[in-house]
Amino acid sequence: MQYESVIGLEIHVELLTESKMFCGCAVSFGEESNTLVCPVCLGHPGSLPVINQKAIEYTIRIGHALNCDIAEFTQFHRKNYFYPDMPKNYQISQYDLPLCLNGFVDLEIEGYTRRVGITRVHIEEDTGKLVHMGESGRIHGADYSLVDFNRAGTPLAEIVTEPDIRSPEEARVFLQKLKSILEHLEVSDCNMEEGSLRCDANVSIRKIGTMEFGVKAELKNMNSFKFLAKGLECEIKRQEEILEDGGTVIQETRHYDSVHNITSSLRSKEEAHDYRYFPEPDLVPLEPDSGWVENIRLNLPELPDARLNRFMDKYNLSRYDAAILTSSKSVGDFFEECAKDYQNTKTVANWIMGDFTAKLNSANLEIDECAVTPKHLIDLLKLIDNGTISGKIAKSIFDEVFETGKLPRVIVEEKGLTQISNEEEIIKIIDMVLEENASIVEDIRQGKDKAFGFLVGQVMKLTKGRANPALVNQILRDKLK
Repeated sequence: MQYESVIGLEIHVELLTESKMFCGCAVSFGEESNTLVCPVCLGHPGSLPVINQKAIEYTIRIGHALNCDIAEFTQFHRKNYFYPDMPKNYQISQYDLPLCLNGFVDLEIEGYTRRVGITRVHIEEDTGKLVHMGESGRIHGADYSLVDFNRAGTPLAEIVTEPDIRSPEEARVFLQKLKSILEHLEVSDCNMEEGSLRCDANVSIRKIGTMEFGVKAELKNMNSFKFLAKGLECEIKRQEEILEDGGTVIQETRHYDSVHNITSSLRSKEEAHDYRYFPEPDLVPLEPDSGWVENIRLNLPELPDARLNRFMDKYNLSRYDAAILTSSKSVGDFFEECAKDYQNTKTVANWIMGDFTAKLNSANLEIDECAVTPKHLIDLLKLIDNGTISGKIAKSIFDEVFETGKLPRVIVEEKGLTQISNEEEIIKIIDMVLEENASIVEDIRQGKDKAFGFLVGQVMKLTKGRANPALVNQILRDKLK
């Protein structure tokens, strides 16, 4: 039997404010545990919350970028539940009156467009963090757990999609595009490893051609694009096997184990009434000033789709190249900085998308976290252009630039890697190669052209890749006529 998947995402985004959502404690990652706390974010009796205006502004900025309506009246609620990482045993969040609603994002996926509806974007406070002590590092099997309340109270925007996503790949593309939008808005650092961007996925399956939704399971806290797609694939397969065996899928929250590629049950899924929402009595409702809301919209930065079109027009790039370069704000910024001082932007794009990206992926680094700057790449490309080094040598130099942060010209000088372009010197080496490979020379003269590359390779080997390739090819062809 053929099934289709129905997927909706809930994305939590830590906002890049200086202080927490309802108190003056600093927002910072990696500080000593339980040092960024106060009576408000620890939920002490008698302490009163005060709304962080910058967090409201950032959330409105997100709403505009996602084509949402901005509510004229919005209200905070108490979401009641017991978790050891929630000091008050309730979370100040929003329920039926969110700040932003009814938006959408369009995805371009291999020749078709998928419009994903945005149900809502609301603002809330983050929880603390539990550190489970034991071999597994997870709550199951832990000897004991420690709690750090530094994160408790951090402003958190929750973005909830409609169940419009139809495959794990579409979910991955959506999350990547959303991350890029948030980076361009400069409302979050979107560091998935540090938990600044976290994703839950609700997934069900149904027979193709039916409209009724199946029973959904929620996968919690996927912190990478790869794990989101893999986790959904795994859960979809599990649900298909249950239905094919005549079983029933139950609504629950599950954990994806990336090591064993399985999902496991965590708890039954809560409904809204389980949280006993009621209006937050210590905070008045908000009625955002329409002029302020419009001013935020008018001052939005350039977003990824607009930047993609500009890259195509201004730099004469293909849609494919422009899409990759604008998928991350830091990558787009790096490219544009290079383009200021180097006119052949296609060459810059090829280097960024090729060798550079491969090195970044291998080192698990973002482009703005490594030692290579636009100045380094431009210096390398100019050394190639003026004949100082060959393209082959440039690749080995780039590896050292990546590791040390030295300028390419400095590495060339230190290691004597300048390209050999002296004809007399190259002719001597070519004559030596021809003499040592007389049978290959005869084969070429008999029409076996493929052997020509072998002779070129021998010359490059003897010069340790420093000979000018174009000059080597020209002289060899002249001598073989």
